[in-house]
Amino acid sequence: MTSRRREERAQDVPIALTAVSGDTLDRVGATNLTQIAQLTPTLVIRNNNARNTFANIRGLGSNAAQNDGLEVGVGFYVDDVYYGRIGASQFDLIDLERVEVLRGPQGTLFGKNTTAGAINITTRTPQFKAGFIGEASLGELGYRQLRGSLTGPIVDGLAAYRITGSYTHRDGTLFNLFNSRDINDYTNYNVRAQLLLTPAPNLDIRIIADYSKQDSYSRITSSVGVFTQYANGAPLNNNWLQRAARGGYIPRYDINDPFARIVDVNGPVQANMEGYGVSAKADWDLGHVTLTSITAWRGWDWLPDNDVDDTPLNVMIRSGTDNHQRQFSQELRLASTGTRKLDYIAGLYYFFQNVNALGHYQPGPDYAVWNNPNANRQLANYAYDGFLSYSTIEPVTRSYAAFGQATWHVTEALSVTGGLRFTHEDKSGYFDQYTAAGNDLSVLSPADRTAAQALRDAIYPEVSYTTGVKSDALTGQITVSYKAAPDVLAYATYSRGSKSGGLSLGNLPTGVSPIVDPETVNSWEVGVKSQFWDRRVTLNAAAYWTEVKNYQAAVSEQIGTTSSFVRYISNIPGVRSRGLEADLSVAPTPWLRFTASAAYNDAVYQRYTNAQVAPENRNVTQVQDLSGVQLANAPKFIYYLAADLKQPVSLFTPDDELYGRIDWSHRSSNDTSGSNSIYTQIPGYGVANARIGLRLDDERYDLSLWVNNAFDKQYFTALSASNIGEITANLGDPRTVGGTLRVRF
Repeated sequence: MTSRRREERAQDVPIALTAVSGDTLDRVGATNLTQIAQLTPTLVIRNNNARNTFANIRGLGSNAAQNDGLEVGVGFYVDDVYYGRIGASQFDLIDLERVEVLRGPQGTLFGKNTTAGAINITTRTPQFKAGFIGEASLGELGYRQLRGSLTGPIVDGLAAYRITGSYTHRDGTLFNLFNSRDINDYTNYNVRAQLLLTPAPNLDIRIIADYSKQDSYSRITSSVGVFTQYANGAPLNNNWLQRAARGGYIPRYDINDPFARIVDVNGPVQANMEGYGVSAKADWDLGHVTLTSITAWRGWDWLPDNDVDDTPLNVMIRSGTDNHQRQFSQELRLASTGTRKLDYIAGLYYFFQNVNALGHYQPGPDYAVWNNPNANRQLANYAYDGFLSYSTIEPVTRSYAAFGQATWHVTEALSVTGGLRFTHEDKSGYFDQYTAAGNDLSVLSPADRTAAQALRDAIYPEVSYTTGVKSDALTGQITVSYKAAPDVLAYATYSRGSKSGGLSLGNLPTGVSPIVDPETVNSWEVGVKSQFWDRRVTLNAAAYWTEVKNYQAAVSEQIGTTSSFVRYISNIPGVRSRGLEADLSVAPTPWLRFTASAAYNDAVYQRYTNAQVAPENRNVTQVQDLSGVQLANAPKFIYYLAADLKQPVSLFTPDDELYGRIDWSHRSSNDTSGSNSIYTQIPGYGVANARIGLRLDDERYDLSLWVNNAFDKQYFTALSASNIGEITANLGDPRTVGGTLRVRF
């Protein structure tokens, strides 16, 4: 593993981490980050859509990612390259060597806003021996996937290549009554080309270029209910059902049966995106030290459209914010080699990012009847007819860092590691919201002109401003580790992390600043890593206590009496996360392995007296005190169980084997809204997957049958409740059966 930027055995690294090999991912059938998260307790990934993807570790990191001027607290790296937008991680991940999930602040070596942890992915490198791996999968819901990787020499001993590609399609899991079409489908295309150059025995250069594309008729949640009364019994006027009735729509499906998987929407919903980049990594072995340079450029384009009302009414013709992100990074590292009394690593890091976001919002002919029942209908229709609002959001980030870490081997058993990182970030931002089209209001009488303009301004006023923020942070860690036995390592760590200040760019409520203060983290951890019974048993455990000051979190506020919201980032004064984690692996024979992981995470708001109130209480107050309440999207208890069985069968060759795997992932109930609403508490759920297969001729051929969600568990991955009483949900996938054929040459 390379979590400390050098090759080390995971059991010898005094860090709480989970390392999953590419072979394990192949056995599980995990091909994306959400599936990988199921193997890792305390890592929670929620993907309402790519731009709103967030990752939490130990309950920390982000409670939403819909902000272009701020990064999440969980760093995502592929082949040593940091991805500035975690949405760019939502393509298929192909040809993986391993995935490492590092838990807790990584304030020294992974210092780019990794206050909660890091996901470090390493892909397979080119080989000088020719080889091919290919697989084809078919399954229910129209699932089909093709993956292949070809490697070999170009000039023996000097240059080698690796070309990898994949195609994945799955039909939608919901049925849209409006057009009799499945919805929430996706099609992924991925290609990655690598060149390995070894011009000298002590110099390796690895150049990688990749392109990914996803097309999806998607971006819709399921309506799972409507509440028409506030919690105190008062009626919720102008609720979703009343708005729909005014437009002449009566639900054509049972809105209280979410697992019927039926929706009825007319919007041009889509969630299309592209990701691409090129990187070059050079490792130059100078004898006692290795000099490493990593240069990378990346781009990510996100092109959404939404249906905001979940009906066939023409409330909004267009609604979405395109993203065009570009980034450049350069890292230089100097690391000691070999075994010595003092191991060290030092480096410099530069990161540049520009996000150009274009919002497009156009009310439809039913907007007035949906949102403004008391307005002059003729005037409201004139104000909204053809009205088109554009918004430009453009944050720019420049980050500079210098870092160093050293390990002093006091004795053969006792080691002390210390590290520091200084980071300077400069962020500037621009927001401009303007009217691009609409009826001419100047022909109206002065009174009507004022009223019509007020109707437009209530939803998309003309606003323009620039802003910026600079921040400096000194972060680091100190770790004391002790080898009580050759395979027993105990450690204690103090870490300090920092997430730079950010920009919350948008049409903000009065009194809300676009400047988001930096987030600081202090974390204490003790742990033990052990192996015994000739390394047939591995048991690792950790206990942690983390305190966060000025936690950066998403807030939503309703726009007047409309069904629309303004979303922005603000600071929560104090958050604390504490808990226990354990990982167990038992392999009593070469043919049988049991794996178990569990995490208890008590992550609460320490001080949060002005939180947004739950929608069922907004007739009484607009704020609430959430101090002492569990954080949103932070299940208190997560566990994972798996069993692998192999049995030699010698059907055609002596190296044939029959194999099987079953795994079970369980998460306890948790709130997914940030307001602790009674309507957004998802029940706990567990999902089982299974696979059985036959490997022939020393794994040259591999045929398997698999089932995901084997017991067809009906569960929610997220719930949301709006101010107009509508409750919507993201549904877990139903049971899916399929098969995979894999070949190796």
